Amino acid sequence: MSDNRKEEQTLPIVEMFYSIQGEGYHTGKPAYFIRLGGCNVLCGWCDVKESWNPDIHPQKTIPEIVDLVLSQPAKSVVITGGEPLMNNLDKLCEALQSHSIKIFLETNGTYELSGRWDWICLSPKLHHEPRQDFYAYADELKIIIDSPERLQWAETCKDKVGENCILYLQPEWKSSEKILPVIINYCKLNPEWNISIQTHKYLNIP
Repeated sequence: MSDNRKEEQTLPIVEMFYSIQGEGYHTGKPAYFIRLGGCNVLCGWCDVKESWNPDIHPQKTIPEIVDLVLSQPAKSVVITGGEPLMNNLDKLCEALQSHSIKIFLETNGTYELSGRWDWICLSPKLHHEPRQDFYAYADELKIIIDSPERLQWAETCKDKVGENCILYLQPEWKSSEKILPVIINYCKLNPEWNISIQTHKYLNIP
């Protein structure tokens, strides 16, 4: 008899934890976070550089992941990275949604979409642009701003998303003291944009 466990899909897990979403549209919502290893964009200001190399992180099967999610009272799961779509996420989404869990994706949009999602946050990067077809999937567009020049890039991205996509400008954390006044003024002049703040860092929660 064959060992079916050998055929099970596994995913590289950087960390898994139950917390509060700190940024973007779902700020303040309790959620279980699944951070997958592997990234192809490698932003210099990334605050989870340990996620870049998928080979250094333990692999877990989808049943193992789902059991950990179900061990907490979470009704929502955020799948993030790294870049989570470096993995096929069809089976993970199906397994989580079979338990009536809402699933939110955070992605740079450079890989083909897999999985079925309740919410997609697209955070594109200028030095490695998304697939052009990915803009249409975005429920939320979140542009990280580390200089005033990045606002022009944000406008370019805005023109590619759907009319119902919610628009956010988020200060890069290390530059926030300098760039936040610029973002505030820009949003006041361009009220289609909203400000996203990494509130979890101010609240000192994961």
